[in-house]
Amino acid sequence: MEHKALRVIISGGGTGGHIFPAISIANKLKELNPETEILFVGAKGKMEMEKVPAAGYKIVGLPITGLQRKLTVKNILNDLSVPFRILESLRKSRSLIKKFKPDVAVGVGGYASAPLLMAATRMGIPSLIQEQNGFAGLTNKKLGGKVQSICVAFEGMEKFFPKEKIVMSGNPIRSVFVPCTPQMKADGEKEYGLDPSKKHIFIVGGSLGSAKFNACVRKWISEDCPGADGVDVLWQCGKLYKPEVDKFMEAQFQRNPSIKDTIKYSDFIGRMELAYAAADVIISRSGASSVSELCAAHKAVIFVPSPNVAEDHQTHNAMALVRQDAAMIVKDSEAMEKMIPTALELLKDPDKIKVLEENAGKMALPDAAMTIASEIYKLV
Repeated sequence: MEHKALRVIISGGGTGGHIFPAISIANKLKELNPETEILFVGAKGKMEMEKVPAAGYKIVGLPITGLQRKLTVKNILNDLSVPFRILESLRKSRSLIKKFKPDVAVGVGGYASAPLLMAATRMGIPSLIQEQNGFAGLTNKKLGGKVQSICVAFEGMEKFFPKEKIVMSGNPIRSVFVPCTPQMKADGEKEYGLDPSKKHIFIVGGSLGSAKFNACVRKWISEDCPGADGVDVLWQCGKLYKPEVDKFMEAQFQRNPSIKDTIKYSDFIGRMELAYAAADVIISRSGASSVSELCAAHKAVIFVPSPNVAEDHQTHNAMALVRQDAAMIVKDSEAMEKMIPTALELLKDPDKIKVLEENAGKMALPDAAMTIASEIYKLV
């Protein structure tokens, strides 16, 4: 089937969970027709202003900002400016749409997508939103009644959106995330210096790391890694926390050099698909993209949802899998006592691991970007 060249405006961002699916959608549209023109719209000063140009796309920043809930002088001044920023962002969005003349507008959530999609729907531009989480974000909930199509990644989203507009697409993820093979496992062990004769736990707290995960691992290491016979741990600690982790690990290695055989740590994991493949059990936050990647990789996961996200999205995401016996869950408030012991216990139960892997695989929707691109063409 021939796909004609389109002009597409994609808005949203704030976090990697919004930005990377947006880039995946753009890449798929360019793959279908390299002549397609894409313009991104984000929030000034946010992560998308750096990540989108790095992926090869043009982005324009709006002066939009979100309300801050914590009471400080700085936050009060910010909140007073919000209505003016919204009006300015709406004005700028209208101007961008008149100039760029898009065939279709796509919103991926985050407050940057609100003014653009509001302007687009008022101006009669066919519009689509993509909701990554199992609990709809505020921006997308408000836009749901105005757009023509709503692409979702979890069942039961009709409690947030008009049922007739919902398309079950899944979250667009990078094509490297596929069911893990023995060759990928061997490559992952080599890449991260893991002992092939041992079982492996991979601990990953999102791209920036997690203070709570780091505290759990440090506590376990300072107790001499109880239960770690025949096990090694790959630990992504995050760039921000790397200096303090280095200092801690240096002291631990001096105290007990054998810890070097158990713990491999890094601030950032470049080949995430190989780290997933090497692991027998993964401990992860449950951001929407991570959940989708882990399902695509068919991995046994213990989710520890972050409590620091709006509307407790991550618990909803994790529970969608837990209910299908496709993952396990440990509350963040219980992580210090339960996180690593739960993973060590699971390692002793290969049958349970197999069930989790199979059920996670059944929930994978690897063609999400293509499904969303098809919806975009239907709108045009």
